[in-house]
Amino acid sequence: MRWVLGGVATVWAALAAPAGAQDFGQAQARIAAQKKALEHFRPFHGEWRGKATAYQPGGKLVLVQTERVGPFLDGATLLVEGRGYGADGRLRFNAFGQIAYDPGTKRHSFRTQAMGYLGTAPVQLIPNGYVWEAPAGSGAVIRYTTTINDGIWREVGERIASNAPRVRTFEMALRRIGDTAWPAAGAVPMR
Repeated sequence: MRWVLGGVATVWAALAAPAGAQDFGQAQARIAAQKKALEHFRPFHGEWRGKATAYQPGGKLVLVQTERVGPFLDGATLLVEGRGYGADGRLRFNAFGQIAYDPGTKRHSFRTQAMGYLGTAPVQLIPNGYVWEAPAGSGAVIRYTTTINDGIWREVGERIASNAPRVRTFEMALRRIGDTAWPAAGAVPMR
């Protein structure tokens, strides 16, 4: 099996080399544009902890919320993991996301996975943060507004539907507790 995989890699490299050599400059320019566009999110890097409240039909769920945010691919993309713990210490919520920038469209996007759902949403930059939306059925959306002010990461989720008042679905307030080497730390070394 090792020989087959090594052979496939060698063939791929030989076929891709001429195109790869021509595209290297373009790739470097795209990566530089991605890094620059993600600087807006630099204040979110690190580890965070605080209180989150999810408003559900059966009542509210109060959690100890943690977030870790770190650059990946040498800063060309940003990874985010959120964990919410109940009063009993059990993990009640876990979410993963990737914030990226496409130099071709000049747009940021947020790819998320949480509670069995996957999605990709456009991201709107605002002073001190960003806004993104997830579909909520029947033409409604959940809009998440995320900001950092005075050292506090605040995020508010609101269900927005036509002909209905906005309904708060989620809110959190976190303090930065430190740096993180996640997710880039621990890469497999060359030797």
